[in-house]
Amino acid sequence: PDKPSPVCKRVRLYTTVITVLFYTFCSLRVGHVSANMAPVYPTLLLCVYGFFTSLRPSEPFLTAFLMGPEKNLTETQVSGCSGLVAVLRMLFDDFVQCYRCHTLLSWSLWWALATCGYFQIINYAQPLWEKIRPSQGYEIYNGYVEMLSTLLGALAALLVGCLPVSWALWGELALCVLSLLMAVCVFVMDTLKNIWVCYSSYILFRTTYMLLITVATYQIAASLNMQRYALVFGVNTFVALLLQSLLTLVVVDSSVLGLDVLTQFLVYGAYFAVISVIFLLAGLCKLASRRRSEQKPLPGSRAESETASPPISDSSSSS
Repeated sequence: PDKPSPVCKRVRLYTTVITVLFYTFCSLRVGHVSANMAPVYPTLLLCVYGFFTSLRPSEPFLTAFLMGPEKNLTETQVSGCSGLVAVLRMLFDDFVQCYRCHTLLSWSLWWALATCGYFQIINYAQPLWEKIRPSQGYEIYNGYVEMLSTLLGALAALLVGCLPVSWALWGELALCVLSLLMAVCVFVMDTLKNIWVCYSSYILFRTTYMLLITVATYQIAASLNMQRYALVFGVNTFVALLLQSLLTLVVVDSSVLGLDVLTQFLVYGAYFAVISVIFLLAGLCKLASRRRSEQKPLPGSRAESETASPPISDSSSSS
């Protein structure tokens, strides 16, 4: 059976102590805050507790990974008191080694940023549609739109391999163009205020995202060995959810900006436009670097030998 390792048991024990102390702190603080901020502390407590209770690496995977030929750890080290420190140090070293790869870093950055915006769009699309066309007086087709966008997104993910695109060369510029398309879709949903145009833009937005997230998954996986999949994809998803939480706090929460749904989508459109600009700059820098490397003469080439050879004197030519 899949049992937690001794390291995980200690992590859970420490987490339980921390959460109990945190709960006590929250209980004392709730009485000193406003009514709007009172639910924040229990919610934060539940998020912390849920995260650490879900942190349960399986014994077969974790032990085999740590005692494998690359790690050279014994079973005593894995289960001993210093095992937790060794595991954390090892994960950090793997993290740094993975994200040194330019391709992986670029696609992971898009993954985190775009997934954050994507979750915001799909979470608040229904309130936007309700604002544009209230469900009380009209027949709505929100469910059909969700179904159609999912089907077209799955079809795009299946057919993306047929696209004649060198993602290694044109990946950043493709991310720039398609992120700009997603920004345009969000702006159209926000400004035109026509339910059918809004439906069409939403379908195009989701289809584009699912196409790109499929390519991003492949590009990231191609830059890794299988043992690091969970680390990289887990970090990317965690960063995306962290950014989404911050964006929701700033844009949606009434204690900060508390924007209405139309203004929110204006912010989300600008957000995807910023993503497009980021990858436009990254793509131009990559192309400029590639051009410089192509223009640089290779060692031992004909051009270098001709420039390195001394000029022929007149006396030698006359003789």
